Order: sequence, then structure tokens, then C-alpha cells
Amino acid sequence: MSRRRRRAGSVLAIAVAAPLAAGVVYAARSEPTSGITPTAGIATGTATVTRGTLTQSIQIDGTLAYTGTYAVTYQGFPGVLTAVSQPGATIGRGGILFRVSDAPVRLLIGAVPVYRDFGSGMTDGPDVRQLEANLVAMGFDPNHRITVDRHFSPATAAAIRRWEGSWGRKSYERTGRLSQGQVVFLPAPLRVTDLQVQVGAAMEPGATVVTGTSTNRAVIANLGTDARGKVAVGDQVRVALPDSDPVEGRVTAIGQVATAPGEEGDGPAPSGPGPATVQVTITLRLPRGFTLEETPVTVDVTTGADSDVLLLPIAALLARPGGGYQVRLAGGGAVTVEPGRFDELSGQVEIVGGLTEGQSVEVPAS
Repeated sequence: MSRRRRRAGSVLAIAVAAPLAAGVVYAARSEPTSGITPTAGIATGTATVTRGTLTQSIQIDGTLAYTGTYAVTYQGFPGVLTAVSQPGATIGRGGILFRVSDAPVRLLIGAVPVYRDFGSGMTDGPDVRQLEANLVAMGFDPNHRITVDRHFSPATAAAIRRWEGSWGRKSYERTGRLSQGQVVFLPAPLRVTDLQVQVGAAMEPGATVVTGTSTNRAVIANLGTDARGKVAVGDQVRVALPDSDPVEGRVTAIGQVATAPGEEGDGPAPSGPGPATVQVTITLRLPRGFTLEETPVTVDVTTGADSDVLLLPIAALLARPGGGYQVRLAGGGAVTVEPGRFDELSGQVEIVGGLTEGQSVEVPAS
């Protein structure tokens, strides 16, 4: 994954410069000496002071990437690598990862790595449960004889024989057993990214053959530790994708180890001076046909909301001589206002004093 230098930024900017950005030209040209009469030639519209909910959000940058990093090792007898899946290939449950001396090594899904042979008489264990779950998922227990547990039963052996039959083995060649070198357990289907050895290389137990990721995609972002308490696992977020409409997402993991500015981490690196960051993982459902990989995205995280407040477009605010803010009423005249919180995502500002609900004010024409 390419590393990018990122930084978390709050959109609750209360600095004077931020809310004036959208209307700086309008503000500069509509300050006649009287403070009331608008300058001719400046197109304006009107906006009504409304009562509603102001959302507080933070915005962080991230990268849409494939999750998980896996190294696939060979645990069989010494031999020669005769075939291997190439970078970019996706290997699912039951698929062939590579061949050693033409014997295929297949992928099964599970968190416990292979550490012994499978067969009748073996002791109970979590690896047996994993194997049985895979045999059932692949459809090799059509009569539902397997109880998915830690025990290798005759039904387990029968399911393995059916699996062997799907490989093209004749009935007398089917053993109902699996050697340690015939299968590899990984937590998810594998997307191959790199080859560690080439076809023709001598293979020994423990050799890493390929590395890759899962086929699952998620946003990996860096959140400043100063905003860590505002975000929690399970929070709903909105992800802005390039060349696509924003999509909904959910925070599924927040790192516990902070990375200082300038340090290398597992996700996009922070840029320049700023707070230390923790890595945040966000799952999302991508639009159909979205194919961009390792692409930068922006994530809006809602951290709170203030209800029943007076709201006005930020663009309506004008700088007052001597400091502070004012607005120009639609009927004429300038009124001093006191703003509260800003929500730049929606372009609204809370009005604490100076206006009442229903009043109309001038805004730059769009």
C-alpha cells in the first residue's frame, strides 16, 4: 500500500478567516461608507433565518485499500515449485494457490494455521472445526452428516473423499485424508500481490511462496489523537469517493498505538507538524462498477448535533469594522450578529444573537 502523508482536520473552524472564505468578495465590495447601502453591480440573493439542527463533524483523509496482509507458507515435503498464482489473481475457498512437484496446495478459510495432517484417529482440535466448516461451505456434505465441531468423524472423511473426487481423482484414489502440505488456512480469500519465489525454485517446509491481501476493501485513515475521543467503533460516516457520489460507511476499528508526525505507519502518514495519529478502519459498500484502487478519499465523521438553533448560510456573514460580524438585511440596513458554531460541510452557521427566525438577509448570488 502506498503511504501518504495525511492529517486530520476539524471542520468546526471558528477562526475569522474560515467562514469569510465563501463570501470574501461580497464582503469587500458591499461595505460602503454608510455601512448600509449595497454597492451597485454586486449580484445578491436572500436567505431566511431558520431554526433547525447544526451538525458537528470532523473530516479526515484516508486511502481506499485492500485490508489484511498475509504471507502464504508451504508446510509440505521438499520439492520444486512448478506453478504459482500470479500477482493480481484472486484465490477463493478451495482454489489452488500453487503447486509443488505438481501437487496442488489449496486455500481454505480459517484463522488457525495448518499444523498437522488430517485423518481418522487424530485428536480433537480447532483446526478440525475449521476444516469441517469449509467442507460444509463447499457443498461436500450434501446429506448433512457433519457436525461442525472439534472431532474428525467418518462424515468428515466422507466429505474429504467427495472433495478429492472434484479434483478428478478416481474412487480408488480417494483417501479421506489431507496432509499438512495440501492445504493452507487464511482468514479470507487471497488477492495475490507479490511472489516470494519463482517457478523452478526448491521448496522446503516453512518457505514463503506468495504474499497478498484479502479481497475486502476499506478506508484506512489517520485520526489525530486530539480528536480520538470524538470517534468510536460503530460510528456512521460519509465517504467522498473520486468520480462518484458519497457513500455511507462505518468505523470498524480504531488503533490503540499512536504514530508521531513524520513516523512511518501502517496507513497514510500525517503531513508536517501536527498531533500524533491513530489508524482508523472504515468499511463501506462501493458503488457498482467502482474499480479504482489505492485511491485517496475524504471521510466526514459526525461527532454531535445541536438541535433547535437559529441557522444562516455562512456566506451571509460580513466582517464588521473593528471586528466581529454583521449581516445585511434584505430590506436594507446592517445588523450586528453573534455566531456560534460553524458547520462548513453544510455551509451553515449557528446564530446566537442579533437575528430572529424568519428574517431575510442578503447573500452573494450563486
